[in-house]
Amino acid sequence: MSTQELEKSVQEIWSLFKETDRKFQETDRKFQETDRKFQETDRKFRETDRKFQETDHELARVLADTHREVTEMSRAVNALTGKWGKFVEGLLAPGVVRLFQKRSIVVQQVFQRAKAQRNGQNLEIDLLAANGEFVVAIEAKSSLSVADVGEHLEDLEKFKTFFPQYKNHKLIGAVAGIVIEENADRFAYQSGLFVIGQSGETVKILNDEKFIPRTW
Repeated sequence: MSTQELEKSVQEIWSLFKETDRKFQETDRKFQETDRKFQETDRKFRETDRKFQETDHELARVLADTHREVTEMSRAVNALTGKWGKFVEGLLAPGVVRLFQKRSIVVQQVFQRAKAQRNGQNLEIDLLAANGEFVVAIEAKSSLSVADVGEHLEDLEKFKTFFPQYKNHKLIGAVAGIVIEENADRFAYQSGLFVIGQSGETVKILNDEKFIPRTW
């Protein structure tokens, strides 16, 4: 090989080396750029995860606060409902004798919140009025609903099991409310119950004169 050919070969090799080196540097630059992007993506993922955790903690706090507020509100409503129920009973109790005397049922005793227990189960009657022949079980609500009437009918079915001292009495049912929701009075009437509502500062039986009460 001549000197010129040798120099030419060396130059070609040198050119190839430089081109290879340039490509390696370019590849390295791209790798570095990719690594930077990966790091940036990882940083964004961590930041997103941190925000999700913060949001999750905030949501958990809000839910806990909401649950606490709902619980406190529910307790307040239950307490208020209980007070209104006792108010209705207190309003109704003094007039029970007069109310049923007008319907030829002369009651001699009136008990508030009559309670009995049998086989681990409880039954409570808001107002119980009795004489030697009849016993009247009254459910008193601040707001009387169809569901309340249905529950009272169920209680009447098992009344004599819980209060066997009245097993030979004629049991009559009645429901009372300051507010009587739609159809509750009709359902009670059709089920044979007396319906007692507020009239000014006192209470009265709303059933018409032709009403015949059901007896259990």
